[in-house]
This record gives sequence, structure tokens and C-alpha cells, in this order.
Amino acid sequence: MLDVVILAGGLATRMRPLTDKTPKSLLEVSGRPFIDWQLQYLAQQGVCHVVLCLGHLGDRIRDHVVHGSAFGLCVEFSMDGLVSLGTGGAVKKALPLLEKDFFVLYGDSYLPVSYAEIESSFHSGIDPALMTIFRNDNRLDKSNVVFSKGRVIHYDKRLYLPEMNYIDYGLSILSKDVFSSVPEGGFDLGDLYSQLAQQGRLAGYEVHERFYEVGSPAGLAETVAYFNCLSKGLIQRP
Repeated sequence: MLDVVILAGGLATRMRPLTDKTPKSLLEVSGRPFIDWQLQYLAQQGVCHVVLCLGHLGDRIRDHVVHGSAFGLCVEFSMDGLVSLGTGGAVKKALPLLEKDFFVLYGDSYLPVSYAEIESSFHSGIDPALMTIFRNDNRLDKSNVVFSKGRVIHYDKRLYLPEMNYIDYGLSILSKDVFSSVPEGGFDLGDLYSQLAQQGRLAGYEVHERFYEVGSPAGLAETVAYFNCLSKGLIQRP
């Protein structure tokens, strides 16, 4: 199974005051820090190596996770430093810790999907990047993807187009090669995705199970409800 990068360095401003002293990844969800649920699921999916990209309150996450053995994982850490690198800059800084191709997962997202199937889809194609997408129709959040015939045709978080029926699901696979032309310093990973889509180099993989997130108060409430039901056996993970 490919390495997994978890982006957990954001300021989490939408979740204040909960995140004034606690990073999003450590917010309590059904009796456990959210990151515990993430790492447990990754281990169940066959992942062995995780790199956590940290920034705001990153020391607290590192002290909690330690080396990851409690989850059956090998976990390493890449710290932004004094200046925030953004999601793209954080991944680029972590490249020396990673193999040629790797998953990228947002630190506030729980995605009940098959990582093996997504990895297989990536290896069956020729593109250096793959984005998982979900038919959203602006329900869970603002749709931002134009998807057709297995390809992301257009991706933009800032400009909405009527034909954007899909949303970035929050899990991608990237090859190190796509960072070769990116300058040093901070940048948004979304801008790299947009560029890859324009170049016709971004494959799409449609998933059908909704995502859960702790990046907003409403999202946190829905995620807590999901795990409460899961722990009581009222629902089953796909």
C-alpha cells in the first residue's frame, strides 16, 4: 500500500474557540481524538507508513501520536516551521520522507472508502495524479469539480461553474514528479490540482460514500453522530 500524507497544519479558524488550544486533529469525536479514528482506519486498509504534515499546535499532535505503533503504523512528522507552507508547500517539504507515489489526505476528513481500489485505479492509468471525487450537487459543500469519462476536466475552489456537479472528496494520489516545477515556499495544493486538470494530467475516481469532516461545527456534529451510530452497531462501515 502506498504511503499516506495527512495534512494537519491548518489554523482551523472556523472551529474557534475549540481550536484555540487544541488542533482539529485532536478534537474529541465519540470519546477519542479524531486522528485516532483516521489512523485506525488507515491501518485497517493496509497502510503501513504515514507522514503527518504539521503546523499550528503540531507539537500536541506529535506528542499524542508518537511513532504510530499504537495504531500498527510507522508515523513520521514534517513540520512547517515558523512560516506556514500551505497545503502544497507542506507536501513538497515532506517529499524526502515519501516513496515515488503517495496518497494525500486532509487532516479533518474521515473517508470510508477502499484505499486499495483507489490505488489500483491509479496504477492502471498513465496520469501522475488522481483525485477522488463525489457527486455532490452542492449538498455537503460547494461543488468544485467538472468530471467526465474518468478525468477531472476542471477544478477550482474559488470560481463556481454550473457544470460543477462533483466535489473533491479529500483523498488524492500524487507522484513526486508533479512537484518538480513548483517553486520553493508556501502554496495551495488546490492550485496544483487546477494546473494538472488544465494539462489533462489529473485522473478522477468517483466514490459513492459521503465524507465526514471536523472542519466546521456542523461537520463535527455529523461526524460525532456517525461514529456514535457506528460504535453502537446501528450502521456499518461500507
